[in-house]
This record gives sequence, structure tokens and C-alpha cells, in this order.
Amino acid sequence: MTGPLELLPGGGRGGRRTLAEHAAAELHQLILSGELPSGTPLRLVELANRLEMSQMPVREGLRRLEALGLVEIIPHRGAWVRDLSLEDLRDTHETRLALESLAVRAAAERFADGDFQRAAAALAEHLRLSRAEDSIGARQAHADFHFTLYRASGSQWLARAIEPVWQNSERYRFGSRPTDFLIERNRQEHQAILDACVARDSDAAERALRNHLAGAFQRITETMTRRAEGNQHGPSKQKESS
Repeated sequence: MTGPLELLPGGGRGGRRTLAEHAAAELHQLILSGELPSGTPLRLVELANRLEMSQMPVREGLRRLEALGLVEIIPHRGAWVRDLSLEDLRDTHETRLALESLAVRAAAERFADGDFQRAAAALAEHLRLSRAEDSIGARQAHADFHFTLYRASGSQWLARAIEPVWQNSERYRFGSRPTDFLIERNRQEHQAILDACVARDSDAAERALRNHLAGAFQRITETMTRRAEGNQHGPSKQKESS
């Protein structure tokens, strides 16, 4: 059974996690899965009881999630899961486009056999876990694929800069089961990025990446718009049926 999603893509690098790291990883998964939806107050006593640990590592775990942009903490007011909004989604998308385009272009220019092997293995794992409906494992394999490419750029700063924006975008996946059609389309889009990197064609790599991100942005925007419209019409429908 797949464990909690690692905070850093490509997790499981060995070594024992501290209690604070464990708390951060558990809370991270609860946020991504929607068990702690946007706007949820994050009360130390309740979270410590839920995670069966003391408040100190939970407090530190929340600070780590704040650094990733998933949690807001205001002194004397408390902490809560950051709200989701179309404005934040658009900002996140545009920032990802800027940073990840730079990274994939640089990666394509210096892509090596080892990079291909790691990326291809992660892509195959992503496909396998998506078909098996293992959303947590598929999410990790997806991150491993992309960050294998970004680390191939040779820039540690780019990968570090991308991570918090990536983590915020993960909150917009909503945990819905992907259809077979969507799984295959994602595979083709990822394969196009990888093929361009193998060919060391930086222009094609950027085009393929932008196409991939644009498709995801459009699907999520449509989902959020439908949900917002449903919430607006919900009360009126209930009135009509009463």
C-alpha cells in the first residue's frame, strides 16, 4: 500500500523522518486529498489528537506547509488551509508556465541517458498507478517524472523555485478519478515532453510542456466554474422543491 505523499517530489530518499516531518507529510496528504478542504481551521489540539502526537511537531509541520503556501498562519488568530480560487489558480498556472518552461528548455539542452531512464521509469509508474486508481502513488510518480526533467536542467534553484508553486497546484486536482481517455491523453502529453528532451529540442520541449499545462488549467477552471455555479443554484433549487 502506498504511503503518504512525500513533501519533496522524489521522496523516499532514505533516512528516518523526524516527528515534524511526519506531521507535515500527514497534514499535506489530508489537504491534497480534500479531507482538510480550503478554509479549514487548523487547531493544534485537534490535529495533535488526530495524528497521535504532541503539539510541538504539529506546530512545526504547519510551519513547513506554510512555507509551501498550503497553509496560512497569522499570530494570535491561528492557522487554516489556504482558500482555493480562480484568481489563485491563474496566478499559480502562470508562475508554473514561466518557471517550468525555463527548466524544461535547459533540461532539453543537456538531457542524458540517465535522465531518460529515470523519467521513463517514473512515467511508466504513473501510468500503471493511474490505471490501478492509486491516486496517491500516481501523484508521486507524476511529480517524480516532472522533477526528473527539471533537475536535468542543472539548476538547483529552478527546481527549488518550482516546488512550492507545484505543491499549491496539486490542491486543485480535487481527487476525482481520471477516465481512461484522460489517462491516455496525459500519457501522450508527457511522452511528447520526454521525446523532445531526448531529441534535445528545447523549443519542442517547451511547446509540449505548455500544451500539457494549458490542458490541465482548462479542465480545472471548468470544474471550478461548474462547482461555483452549482453552489449558486443549489439554494434556489431547494426552494423550488420545497
